[in-house]
Amino acid sequence: MILKWLLIGLIAGTLAKMITPQDEGDSWLSSLGIGVLGSIAGGFLLGLLGFSADGLLGELITAVIGSVVLLFVYHRYKS
Repeated sequence: MILKWLLIGLIAGTLAKMITPQDEGDSWLSSLGIGVLGSIAGGFLLGLLGFSADGLLGELITAVIGSVVLLFVYHRYKS
């Protein structure tokens, strides 16, 4: 179960870095962190809107959405 979360986080973090226009580090560890935190944030945000992720693809999409939002907020308020 944890290995699945880490794999989804790594893929989602990598995709979010590719989607956002900011210059991000190429470290797989930063992609993993962004993806895992993004999946938590995405699940929370989509839950507020009344949506839920079913299956591997739904979880991945949720994680990517959360990761992109996380990166947007980070770069918006970065000093």
